[in-house]
Amino acid sequence: MKMNRLQSLSFLLLLMMLMSAVGGCEAPGDTGETAQAAPARDSAYTISWTMHQNEPVPADAQMIEYIEDKFKVDLDVWNLENNKYEALLNLKLAQGHIPDLFRIRQPQDLLKYESQGALAEIPKDILLHNAPNLMQAIHHNAPGYLNYGEIGGKLYGIPVVNPTNIYRIPVVYRKDWLDKLGLKVPETLAEFEKVLYAFTNNDPDGNGKKDTYGLSSEGMNVVFGAFGQIVFADQLYFNVKDQNLVIGALEPEMKEALGLLRKWYKDGIIDPEFITGENKGGYKHLSHAFINGRIGMTSMGNYYHWIQAGDYMDLDPTGKEVPVEATFNARELAAKNKDARIIFGQPVTGPQGKSGSKAYDMLMSFTAIGADAVKEPGKLEKILQILDYVSANPDEDEAMSMLYGIQGVHWEWSDKSKGDFMILSPFDAITNYTNRIGAGIGMTVPRKPMGRREQWASTLGLDKNGIYNAMKVSTPSLMKYSAGLIKLKNKAYISIITGDQTIDYFDSFFKEFMGAGGKQVLQEANDWYHMEPENG
Repeated sequence: MKMNRLQSLSFLLLLMMLMSAVGGCEAPGDTGETAQAAPARDSAYTISWTMHQNEPVPADAQMIEYIEDKFKVDLDVWNLENNKYEALLNLKLAQGHIPDLFRIRQPQDLLKYESQGALAEIPKDILLHNAPNLMQAIHHNAPGYLNYGEIGGKLYGIPVVNPTNIYRIPVVYRKDWLDKLGLKVPETLAEFEKVLYAFTNNDPDGNGKKDTYGLSSEGMNVVFGAFGQIVFADQLYFNVKDQNLVIGALEPEMKEALGLLRKWYKDGIIDPEFITGENKGGYKHLSHAFINGRIGMTSMGNYYHWIQAGDYMDLDPTGKEVPVEATFNARELAAKNKDARIIFGQPVTGPQGKSGSKAYDMLMSFTAIGADAVKEPGKLEKILQILDYVSANPDEDEAMSMLYGIQGVHWEWSDKSKGDFMILSPFDAITNYTNRIGAGIGMTVPRKPMGRREQWASTLGLDKNGIYNAMKVSTPSLMKYSAGLIKLKNKAYISIITGDQTIDYFDSFFKEFMGAGGKQVLQEANDWYHMEPENG
């Protein structure tokens, strides 16, 4: 019987694992000190590659070797920890090393790296010819997004489009607190205020102490959303008003929102630790203030960080349907308090009928080509061919193998017609095993969310009332001034909320902001906005 490459590799791996079990030797792919580097091959190119990773990828990882053999290349995967990615990448660049496959994690950084001369132009005809499946997915499911990768009419970044970002950040409450106090999930800002005061003053945790609060920093964005804007974020949020872009934090209705938050802070409704944020270290999407029972509502993390045990049916390693296990915030909360329960609400409606919570744009990042890659004839084409194969493979089995490893060893279909699959033992219990085997080295491709988790998210109304940043790219002034402007904005808002400044200080803040580069940022943002075809 003729075997394809993955079947052959699967057979070899199983054979060697058996030999390992009999002889007490390490199987290939182990990351212990005795692991040997992969043997040299007759390769046309050595390609340095950056990717999302939570663990280092070993040099002899099975799926890396599979790609190397298939395309006759050597892949040099740079192990840059995701939480420190920019700092580690910038250090490499400062040392004169530019990755050939260049992951740009923050979309606004595309202009920065292009202006540094670190990126190569990607001619569209070459891209289409060598990555046809990738281009088809982008054009069909994210039309127009390729334009966001252009600078001066030339393409420098392939957009990484996250289809699940149709779901906004959830609004989460302690359901057991609401039930104990006889309250329902609030729908209006007035009802929201009533709930927050009760969470603070009516002992919702029943411990006889006044040690709870209504909300902290992330919950404030729901208040700003009730006035149509988002303020507390790691970027300046723009909105559209009268066919122009505006910066939400500068809009006059924010004075009313600040007045309300200022009153709540004075009355002790806001956690006084809000200035340092809800997360106290570790995984950045955990709300420790919520987990530890200090606050009763939050809008932190994404929907998949708040799955409670049994929210929907999932598949176990044998393919049997079982209740899903709790994740992240919900899991940590249950570990702290087995009786705690959460419930999702809609963003509350403000006085002018507006509502919304923060949403991340579908444009998640960019994949680019390093400037040095095009110095070798044919290398650009080879990189794009590999990227197409690992990211947008039209063969379902092969596409799954690029994500999860060898079929029959690491994963298997449970119902292919429904897209249901299972991770096989022991890999189902190994965190980040895909990094360990070198799978998932491609980029996210826009496709309609079809998984069980996303079907559950769709029942929560998370695809409604999201406030997205209307500014999709960076500009020279935004690159130059945004860090300082964000710091200025946060300082002003915090000082008004805490009472260190009066509400009238908002007008002084506006002038200071515009004088510190805000005027140029707004001008260039609107120049870009009016040049976009769909904004015509």
